[in-house]
Amino acid sequence: MPSYLQTLPLHTITEVYGEAGLRDRFAREILRFAEPDWRRLSAALALASDLHRQDRRSREPVVNHLLRVTLRVMCHYEVDDVDLLVACLLHDSVEDHPADLAGEGHDDPAEAALDVLAERFGPRAAGLVRAVTNPVYDREGDVHAQYRAHVAASLDRHPAARIIKASDFTDNGVGLIHTTGPKVRKLARKYRPLVPELKELVNRPDTPLRDRIKRHITGQLDRADERFTAILQVHAA
Repeated sequence: MPSYLQTLPLHTITEVYGEAGLRDRFAREILRFAEPDWRRLSAALALASDLHRQDRRSREPVVNHLLRVTLRVMCHYEVDDVDLLVACLLHDSVEDHPADLAGEGHDDPAEAALDVLAERFGPRAAGLVRAVTNPVYDREGDVHAQYRAHVAASLDRHPAARIIKASDFTDNGVGLIHTTGPKVRKLARKYRPLVPELKELVNRPDTPLRDRIKRHITGQLDRADERFTAILQVHAA
């Protein structure tokens, strides 16, 4: 991979070099950490890669999304909190693969999976994953409204988890413009109402980010909102 990989936007790396490029960028970035920390981050990526090895989002493997979420937090949000970066890599693991983490036969597979993460990566990292993991929603109600209510309530209680969700939400907002089919409008309607709430949460004094990073994230959320608006307008036409 070229040495200037660390200067490229994450979605440019994805488009030009794919998963290999994102993995190379990650490998370069974690070298600044002490050895125990970069080994822990490498172990989290290895676990996430195994759990999501067959998962895809539209035209790309899910691991691309996990890498972009983590790299955005590490490089653009300037966060060196290893617990939080581990949680970025594993933020979809409990929601998508609880049985693969904890095995079958548990009354509460998600709790069992979180216990496994706590044992392997520590209780704080597992707690951050918990904070951004969606519960099982009532399918007879408005699932999207339940999702937004859960996100708002969970992030209200967990300031550091706002950082993970901001990167995840930004990545989904950017990626949605590349999605096609009937799912597009449904996702835009799901995400757009959460933008003001997430902006307010990110800009709270207790969110552990520098003020200029908060302004940067606010700008990204505004751009994501523009994408959602454009999608809804096109589909309404």
